[in-house]
Amino acid sequence: MNSQRTRLPAALLDRLALPVIAAPMFLVSGPALVEAACRAGIIGALPAANARSSEILDRWLTDLTAALARAREPQVGPWAVNLVAHRSNARLQDDLALCVRHRAPIVITALGGPQAIVEAVHGYGGLVFADVNTPEYAAKAARFGVDGLVLVCAGAGGHTGMIAAPAFVASVREFFDGMLVVAGAMSTGAAVRSAQILGADLVHMGTRFIATDESLAVPDYKQMIVDSASRDIVCTNAITGAWANKLRPSLARAGLDPDRLEVRRGGFDLTRGEDGGKAWKDLWSAGQGVGQIKAIEPVRTVVGRLRDEYAAALAAELTDPWMQRHRLGTC
Repeated sequence: MNSQRTRLPAALLDRLALPVIAAPMFLVSGPALVEAACRAGIIGALPAANARSSEILDRWLTDLTAALARAREPQVGPWAVNLVAHRSNARLQDDLALCVRHRAPIVITALGGPQAIVEAVHGYGGLVFADVNTPEYAAKAARFGVDGLVLVCAGAGGHTGMIAAPAFVASVREFFDGMLVVAGAMSTGAAVRSAQILGADLVHMGTRFIATDESLAVPDYKQMIVDSASRDIVCTNAITGAWANKLRPSLARAGLDPDRLEVRRGGFDLTRGEDGGKAWKDLWSAGQGVGQIKAIEPVRTVVGRLRDEYAAALAAELTDPWMQRHRLGTC
């Protein structure tokens, strides 16, 4: 992969065929998806909460590390665990202890201060990325000594941000020289290259990996991803109190009017929806890049296409008239 201007440490760079993280998606990312992503040469990540208990998470990580140790691919990417640092996460300490025990190469924090996680993970040499959706939150996380920031930009699936990637990256680069990860509408290899040009080091791709053979998404969810376009995305905080991009057909099928969702007050709550039931069960997320997904495929096929698109984007730079003029000093 192209390493120009990258801030990735050599030990991480050498393991990657493409600077991509298969994002940790609630109820979608499991051990099979993570293993497939790593074996395809990208970073595979899963939320700890996808395992119904810490005991199950322990088994998942035991099996995953054993499977990757047996892998024979030339580049096997590292794996990552996403920990919700919010005070509502009763399992945080137990799941963090498992990350330490299994020496998770990367821990991605979300929805809370990462200080305790940074101390624990740095203790064994792991990396910590903090998931943030404003420059203000990015500055707070940076002060805790995180190695990288995941910038959740406008257009991201799940819990989204409101700031476009060019503005977000430029703002954070004013005070942070660590690794930056761009999340939001990243669905192609050309998008990966564009994020690098902006000043990012990695790209977070979630929606791109929902409609894969290895994901935990139910078949209807995968097919809805294939059938949807950006016009089918609804940004709302009515489900959990946090702003998120949801698929319009899933909202309608659950009996909600996508055009009449009220703004929710009272903060973030992942446990209960408007009807008193689980807020997330059948209300499916997707980012604005959903329209670039045309089929349900194996992860290896998806990553192979991304690599081809990325290579084509690099090749196009060499023949672009503006690039030629720049190199000749005539621009």
